[in-house]
Amino acid sequence: MKNKIVRMLLLDYETRSSVNIAKAGVYRYTESPDWAPLLLSVSVDGGPTVVYDIANGEEPPEEILKALVDPNVIKLAHNAVFERIATSVYLRRWHPEFFHGYGTGDDTVGGYLDPHGWHCSMVWASYLGLPLSLESVGAVLGFEKQKLKEGKDLIRYFCTPCKPTVANGGRCWHTPEDAPEKWELFKSYNKRDTEVEVQIYEKLSRFPVPDFIWEQYWRDQTINDRGILIDPDMVQNAIKISEISKNSLTEKLQVMTHLDNPNSVAQMKQYLISQGVHAESLGKKQVAALIPTVSPEVAEVLVLRQQISKSSVKKYEAMENAVCEDGRCRGLFQFWGTHTGRWAGRLIQLQNLPQNHMQDLEQARNLVKDGDYEMLSILYENIPAVLSELIRTAFVARDGYKFIVADYSAIEARVLSYLAGETWRSEVFRTGGDIYCESASHMFGVPVVKHGVNGELRQKGKIAELALGYGGSVGALKQMGALEMGLTEDELQPLVNSWRGTNPRIVEYWWTVDRAIKTAIKKGVKTSVGPIDIWVESQMLFIRLPSGRCIVYPQPSIGTNKYGSESITYAGTDTAKKWTRVESYGPKFVENIVQAYSRDVLANAMQNLSDRFICAHVHDELIIEAPVDTDLQAICDIMGQTPDWAPGLILRADGYETPFYKKD
Repeated sequence: MKNKIVRMLLLDYETRSSVNIAKAGVYRYTESPDWAPLLLSVSVDGGPTVVYDIANGEEPPEEILKALVDPNVIKLAHNAVFERIATSVYLRRWHPEFFHGYGTGDDTVGGYLDPHGWHCSMVWASYLGLPLSLESVGAVLGFEKQKLKEGKDLIRYFCTPCKPTVANGGRCWHTPEDAPEKWELFKSYNKRDTEVEVQIYEKLSRFPVPDFIWEQYWRDQTINDRGILIDPDMVQNAIKISEISKNSLTEKLQVMTHLDNPNSVAQMKQYLISQGVHAESLGKKQVAALIPTVSPEVAEVLVLRQQISKSSVKKYEAMENAVCEDGRCRGLFQFWGTHTGRWAGRLIQLQNLPQNHMQDLEQARNLVKDGDYEMLSILYENIPAVLSELIRTAFVARDGYKFIVADYSAIEARVLSYLAGETWRSEVFRTGGDIYCESASHMFGVPVVKHGVNGELRQKGKIAELALGYGGSVGALKQMGALEMGLTEDELQPLVNSWRGTNPRIVEYWWTVDRAIKTAIKKGVKTSVGPIDIWVESQMLFIRLPSGRCIVYPQPSIGTNKYGSESITYAGTDTAKKWTRVESYGPKFVENIVQAYSRDVLANAMQNLSDRFICAHVHDELIIEAPVDTDLQAICDIMGQTPDWAPGLILRADGYETPFYKKD
């Protein structure tokens, strides 16, 4: 390999650490003092794979070490963030002469290698609508060399601590010398992973990920490297207060019910039966519906049980698990986490944090931060609910900085209206109107003003907007909570009819997309719906968006659904995360298109604001850690700029500034 110009490295590490990577993530995992690389397998430019037995003192040659830090050399790995962070720590500790970080001096990314040049075969697979895991990709693509199934046992043996015993000499780790045959198999496992990556590269190279998507990936990696700061006192005391509260509630329930474990579903059901109450489920919604129908004493028991079963403390525990030495949680976002390109949450799952509605949020936060359980219990009846509302506030800006939180107003409604040409809706957005009021006004033929004339109809407009944009009907309204909001069964179908009658171009757009996809599949011809191009190639359905990238559906076909109607199916992952045939139709494809398009708008804003310290994002919202003198409106103005590829799309970004994260 000497003097050879390396253009690409395909690589895979096996490493050890006492930190649980599933709970803590790769940043905290590699930060552990006992973290160490064991094996590194490398294929240069897709050639034969070589395994370097680092645990036995076999270091990679200088050419490989130089290539790992050369931004002009493509580094390809499956879930490449692991390999990049592992390489960063490996070089920083054992080969500091090769390590150099990136970012400005006031950024918090300097401990890691610049992500430029790193590519991820998991992102590549997801972009093409394939499964995420290396094993599943290999199985779906029918590779000759598949990932070795013995890997989990070998990783457990060599990569996690063992219990010291007299028999094993009191050691904490299994080493190659302890099981030479297993070690050789482990080396084969490591080698095979890279060989599978080579096969992925060879198989998918005909359909490369666009360069601008890799640039988005590098920005995503920078955000993950930067992390977001947590308030350690807040987190630790929230966990303590939760435990005190849970014990107090348990004792109270034990007295009231005479149960050993009131949190047990089986025991609580038995108690309810003894009170003449039969409950098929103790789920949140079912219990809420049951409470008004039972005696005051049983109702109090159910209310207390709802409090005791609230799992908000798990978010605080996730923060504690993931936090790095500098107080920041990293690796919270999975790029291309769904095949439409949207991000997925990891570790703390910022995408599903509870909202906060408390008027005295800061007061409650200070009490929790100070660990003042006594005052909390005096001021608030439901401490678990308080802790739930305070989860966001555990994220804080560092000294001398503030959070600027900016998000898009009704982004999906704007994109759907724009693509479908529903001009009255776009006019509402252009003039800064309230889409829920205007929707209700069009549906019911009367003026609707929030908190004003016919204001009670706004709620119907809102639930219709949220539930019906992608072909939803009565079931979608119910799922969105229409009945709990006070609507009756008799109102639901007329509400559906009224919304669809008010938005005929959106309804037509659903079926125009449906017809275009069926035509592309049946006739093998390229079709277009406005700026969206649709075609089938190499047994894959491509829907190209104006941004220049595609949504991809493998193995599309036309079949017959359970109602005897013609339907579109493709190979994909179902709700049970199984690879199978997935059925879809026009409105569902429109939902994919609108969500993907909206995601691309956010990605465009990330590019425009890449010189700012974006430290997190949630759906259509950016969280920026900014110097205290940063102008909020300037950030919102940049975020609200329409991309070049979306002429005429009306965007609006609103924001606020705060020392801790919250929902304004």
